[in-house]
Amino acid sequence: MRIAVIGVGLIGGSVALAARKRLGATVAGYDSSPGALEEAVGRGVLDVACLDVAEAVDGAGAAFVAVPVGALADTVQAVLAAAPAECVVTDVGSTKRTVVAAADDPRFVGGHPLAGAETAGVRHARPDLFEGATWYLTPTEHTSGVLYERLHRIIHRFGARPAAIDAAAHDTLLATVSHLPHVLANVLVSQAAGTLAAGDEQLPATGPSFRDATRVAGAPSAIWTDIYLSNADALVAAIEQVVEALAEVRGALARGDREHITAWNERAAAHRQRLLESQLAGGALFELRVAVPNRPGVIAQLALELGRAGVNISDLALYPAPDMSEGVVALWISGEAAADRAQQLIDALGLPAVRA
Repeated sequence: MRIAVIGVGLIGGSVALAARKRLGATVAGYDSSPGALEEAVGRGVLDVACLDVAEAVDGAGAAFVAVPVGALADTVQAVLAAAPAECVVTDVGSTKRTVVAAADDPRFVGGHPLAGAETAGVRHARPDLFEGATWYLTPTEHTSGVLYERLHRIIHRFGARPAAIDAAAHDTLLATVSHLPHVLANVLVSQAAGTLAAGDEQLPATGPSFRDATRVAGAPSAIWTDIYLSNADALVAAIEQVVEALAEVRGALARGDREHITAWNERAAAHRQRLLESQLAGGALFELRVAVPNRPGVIAQLALELGRAGVNISDLALYPAPDMSEGVVALWISGEAAADRAQQLIDALGLPAVRA
């Protein structure tokens, strides 16, 4: 397989290394920065360095667009215009609605790996960056089932856990669990610096709680300004919820309401435990075989329906009938309870599903 990578920074470079090491793929890359491209070649990240997007995607079976969020829509459109008819095109951006709306093409599947580091640049790329990471995919009703399966398998081979999600739901979720923490970290460090400046004091040693809460403060503006603005409406809503929650705590503190404060703290502990348990959920794999008609969007419908219910598809495979009129989708689900839930959801869609 030949894979194209457009943008060879930390994420794009790690995609390239994972593709070469774990898939045995030939990787062609392009970057608008000649220096980044030269460094990628020098470090052995790419097999082929290309002068433009069209050269990079020529003959590719999959193309990963790893450019800043502000340039995603235009770059994805350029890749789709040049890519072969059977090439699946995806991106790695932190927000999904804008690029999905701009790329109304059955070959495109929006993507977002929940992986990265405080460091940037191809010099920090590594083939195991995605190991164990959730990798969101945002198929639509127009998405090619065959190409979605190909991308799902590639990402699975990278060591990541593909998970389907609607683009709007993705952006609402990420506003809360990714973008808002960056906002709060920036506010915390600024408040601490302002407090110290007002008292004409030097910065004291900070405790681990402050260091943990502010680890992502001041993330690179070249990346994060675009992320904030591209998801502004969802982020504003999340900030408003935080303001309301802080006002409630402020009121309890002002009243000296010990019972309220204790209950608030206990709820936070329970919520954190539930979130940790959901990330550690797993179990034996169970295979479901689903008979599906050959119609656009049926694979995306299945993936999104299970994704909305929190059922993760560990792997999938397509087995079309010889006349291509219908086929069977094999789904591997982790955990018996999750497999039972998946079977109920699929039956509700009117699609015959049996446990293999």
